[in-house]
Amino acid sequence: MFKMVQWRADLDLAEFYATADSKGFHNNSSQHMLVDCFKNERESQTWILYYNEVAVGSVACHSIDILEPNAYRICARTCVFTDKLPYTSIRTRGYTIQQHQNVTAQFFIPACKEWAGRDKNLYISSNALDTGSQRLVHKIYCPALEEKGTLERAFEKEYRGAVQTFWRLNVEKFYEQLSLHPRWN
Repeated sequence: MFKMVQWRADLDLAEFYATADSKGFHNNSSQHMLVDCFKNERESQTWILYYNEVAVGSVACHSIDILEPNAYRICARTCVFTDKLPYTSIRTRGYTIQQHQNVTAQFFIPACKEWAGRDKNLYISSNALDTGSQRLVHKIYCPALEEKGTLERAFEKEYRGAVQTFWRLNVEKFYEQLSLHPRWN
């Protein structure tokens, strides 16, 4: 059973942080890297994804006023320990990505959208650097959703030390597509 929990200081995430660090997910390996890094944003929220009461992923959303009014960056600090889940990863275009059969589409995007507001300008950022899984998000995940009209490549901008591509989410199209395919519990 999956459960999304808003991050709070009293959550025991020692094992989650240690696992993230051992897997090379350094942006998810401590409270400082996962949560505190957004303290300077006007608004931010981080969630922890649990599967059978074990923390297996994280995601954050924050305001990003340098882009435009009412802009939010969704799916920041995304991390999933796929080896602890009964589902495959997000690396295949067809069923897994374009039919939204992955943790990001089933849990992370909806949590971010509902927190920020469906009426806001929501962006996923990616880059071509070889750090973490950003390269795969940049070359596979976002282009696959662009093909389906879920994301639109909006612009590139220097952000957090790298040139980032910002992909605008079409909220209505996302929910329309999500409703056509199985939802996870």
